[in-house]
Amino acid sequence: MNEHRHVPVLLEEALQELQVKEDGVYVDATYGRGGHAQEILKSLGARGKLLVFDRDPQACEDARRKLGMDKRVTITQGTFSMLRHTIGSLGLAGGINGILFDLGVSSPQLDDSRRGFSFRTDGPLDMRMDPNAGESAAEWIQRAEEHEIARVIRDYGEERFAKRIARAIVRERSVEPIATTRRLAEIISRAVPMREKNKDPATRSFQAIRIHINRELDELREALPQAVGLLAAGGRLVVISFHSLEDRMVKHFLRAEEKGKELPPELPVLRDHHRPRLKTIGKAIRASESEASRNPRARSAMLRVAERTEEPTDA
Repeated sequence: MNEHRHVPVLLEEALQELQVKEDGVYVDATYGRGGHAQEILKSLGARGKLLVFDRDPQACEDARRKLGMDKRVTITQGTFSMLRHTIGSLGLAGGINGILFDLGVSSPQLDDSRRGFSFRTDGPLDMRMDPNAGESAAEWIQRAEEHEIARVIRDYGEERFAKRIARAIVRERSVEPIATTRRLAEIISRAVPMREKNKDPATRSFQAIRIHINRELDELREALPQAVGLLAAGGRLVVISFHSLEDRMVKHFLRAEEKGKELPPELPVLRDHHRPRLKTIGKAIRASESEASRNPRARSAMLRVAERTEEPTDA
């Protein structure tokens, strides 16, 4: 198996905010290549537990190789939306002391041309985090309507030339199926009339298609409420995002949970029935200048933290 170096982003900050206890139970919902998971384990004692999730079978293979012999570790291949079911089946719902989400694509996924995530190297146009499930980017691009392609690129990539790019994709696929990353990148490059400084014209579109193919925002939307219900009182939710849409979703979710449910004032409802489940901890954390210079991927990273405020009754 080819090794691709992965440098975890905001590692020290994430560990500090998780406040790992020796006998605690923690969830790394995005194992990647284990940078955060291995550091959490160093802080756990013999009675501690670490539940590792990743939807990528290669990441889970790496986790089994590195951590599979550790009896404190449980490894599960699956999506965010499986958290409640999987953790509930282990009898741990409402007893989790910390959950970490490190969103987006990992360096090994980007660096392996066979995965089809990157426009910088040529490879099959796949983009699936789990290559064994769902529709590949090439399959979707071949059958999607022009207006759907434009919507995805506009909404998920915040690309102002989305209509031009979608028109070019539909035109070119009628000549020959778009099966490789290089061909798609070239089509996008020709369709975009203006260049952003230090940014490849394919960046936004590739990001958008990847988010769509993997239902990344839908999975996050489903996972955040599940995570709150799984936390013990005082448990921490730590989320690292790399995309403005992800960070906006996390910020609005935490704000709503901190405020509590809004109910009409005339209803005879006790305050306890709609009290907040979370309180945010501090402000959003960005990577330091030194980390961003060492690891360019850290430049867009944003870390947000919240703490469960009461004993869970909703797991």
